[in-house]
Amino acid sequence: MPIIYNPIIDNNNPPDDIFFVHEVFEPDTSTLYHSHYWGQLHLVTNGIIELSTHNNRFLAPPRYALWIPAMVEHKSYIRRSLNYCSMNVCSPLSDQLPTYPCLLEVTDVITAIIEDLRQRQIMIATTEQDKRLIAVLFDQVLLCKEHDQFLPTSEDKLLQPILIELEHNPTNNLSLTQWAQQLHTTERTLARHYKNKLGISFTEWRQRRKFIYALHLLRQGMSVNETALTLGYHQASPFITLFKKYAGATPDQYRLRLD
Repeated sequence: MPIIYNPIIDNNNPPDDIFFVHEVFEPDTSTLYHSHYWGQLHLVTNGIIELSTHNNRFLAPPRYALWIPAMVEHKSYIRRSLNYCSMNVCSPLSDQLPTYPCLLEVTDVITAIIEDLRQRQIMIATTEQDKRLIAVLFDQVLLCKEHDQFLPTSEDKLLQPILIELEHNPTNNLSLTQWAQQLHTTERTLARHYKNKLGISFTEWRQRRKFIYALHLLRQGMSVNETALTLGYHQASPFITLFKKYAGATPDQYRLRLD
């Protein structure tokens, strides 16, 4: 049975202009639709957080934080245990961030500061040093590269067979040329649909899907080499490069965070 998580923070009395909530979520944890008077940046150090608004569904792995503006109703689901932090930003500071939900690409500086705050369980800054640290963190967030989705989707009839197959079978290694043959179209047409409908290439989309599946395999206890082979790599090094691109850490470093 899903665990319903309901943090109790008075909407009318936020503890500070920027405050943090740190949690270690149990597997199969969800929140019901709710909203806040402040904006909320969701960050995870392992695993993936799934979050839905009434219009969109987002996946946020460790290298991507999910920004939800004030008063936007949202719900979330945690499939597997993970370390979670919400950076809550009240107006007028939140007015400097996007007015719509989106992903923000996390930098090494942000990751380091959030990890420091998490280890010390800092909810609000009470010292001058921490106030300066959080000011630097906020400046870094403002500089983050913005993304609509980590793994975008589309109802495009030409793309649907590929997206459905790779969703259920991430290890499928058919090339775009082979997919074009199966779908009785051309490689150029498929490539154009990927760029126009999803905003990224077929290769990039498939790499992101493999990365999400790799997180699952590593959490199941599979070794780095076994994971690489399962995903279709002949050796571990290209898989490690792929993983580090999206997680900001090697697979071994990621596995250490799971302990």
